[in-house]
Amino acid sequence: MTTLWGGRFAQKPDAAAWDLNSSLGVDRRMARQDLEGSLAWADALHKAEILSDEEHAQIAAGLAAVGEEFARAEFPFAPSDEDIHAAVERRLTELIGPTAGKLHTGRSRNDQVATDFRLWLLQTIPALDARLRDLQSALIERSEAAGLTLMPGYTHLQRAQPILLAHWWLGHFWPLQRDRERFVDLTRRVSVLPLGAGALAGTPLPVDRVELARSLGFAEVSQNSIDAVSDRDFAAEFLFCAALIGIHLSKLAEQTVLYTSAEFGFFELSDSFSTGSSLMPQKKNPDVFELTRGKAGTMIGLLTGLLATLKGLPSTYDKDLQEDKGSVFQATDILWAVLPVLGGALRTIAVRPERMRAAIDASLLATDLADYLAGKGIPFRETHAVVGKAVRAALEKKTGLDGLSLEAYQTLSPAFEADVFQVFDPMKSVEKREGIGGTGPQSVKNQIELAKSRVKGE
Repeated sequence: MTTLWGGRFAQKPDAAAWDLNSSLGVDRRMARQDLEGSLAWADALHKAEILSDEEHAQIAAGLAAVGEEFARAEFPFAPSDEDIHAAVERRLTELIGPTAGKLHTGRSRNDQVATDFRLWLLQTIPALDARLRDLQSALIERSEAAGLTLMPGYTHLQRAQPILLAHWWLGHFWPLQRDRERFVDLTRRVSVLPLGAGALAGTPLPVDRVELARSLGFAEVSQNSIDAVSDRDFAAEFLFCAALIGIHLSKLAEQTVLYTSAEFGFFELSDSFSTGSSLMPQKKNPDVFELTRGKAGTMIGLLTGLLATLKGLPSTYDKDLQEDKGSVFQATDILWAVLPVLGGALRTIAVRPERMRAAIDASLLATDLADYLAGKGIPFRETHAVVGKAVRAALEKKTGLDGLSLEAYQTLSPAFEADVFQVFDPMKSVEKREGIGGTGPQSVKNQIELAKSRVKGE
């Protein structure tokens, strides 16, 4: 078995140790990026007069041929392919001969893999961002369709105040917007070129690293070769972003599971995004949303695992870093699968406004009742206590706040007048909350327009 590093060794690798050492099963998905990085390195070597015109043309043509094999899914992997870098170099040698060996001049797999990994993320983040945008668009569509539909808002899972359903939908839009903004910020730190750092000390060749970075689409060049080959902050940060997206999706999923239950009955899932029970014929299960909750836990674990790996490493490159890509790839695959399914599920949910409206009783207007008294000049803390007594009185009489008589209210405070019962209109309560970010109809319309502009990148 021929390896890239076998010259120093007298014995062949142990088969089990070789299997443990090999990362081809994971990093083969970076084939495209390895070819792009290799071609850019060949160009840099050519400009530095390390490769002749003929050698450069030969390598470029060979890399193009290898790329075509990958595109056709016809690349012939070999048992000696330790990783994707070794596989590409081995195949290039088969195609063009000894000239292929000059491609690795001044380059280490340490800076090569770091470059491939960063390049892969630079190309992957925009694709994930597009799926996040689509989910945001689904939320905007639902908020527009909701119109003036009322629902109870909850704190501590207790009915709290009436809100517009559109406001609730948008409450899940803004966390995703922050997630997208974190991706933008992360991209700036991913877009740092390590190629040219060598194994740890830098390349001895007169390679123009600034031009090399530009050719590959990187914004900056690493400033310390030791840090360049060991830095995996960007991978940990990506996993944090992914885990936080998972948490935001999990919160949306959890509320949807609750609202589709018989106890709430606010939503009904489409058959296309539901499953049944193998035992109970009546069941319609929200598995899509339950799986979303579960995947969030997996992504949190991936982040924790990589952080634990990184914490004990010395500087430069250590083979422990082989664990970085699997975690990032798995988190990416989860988001790639979950995001479009959630978008489809949300777009097909049937809303039951009558169930939402029925869940709004006068108790949800208790704060409005306190505000009523505050509007008459009574300090809010006093009005809070008065309304608390009204709530207790209503409970004792087994009625709602709107079931107490005017006399009962005036016993609690002479400031109550006959117009007090106007307080118990939930739509009027909502209409009062027109401040920026509030649940008032105009405020929500403004919020929808702002959300649309954010999705468009304005």
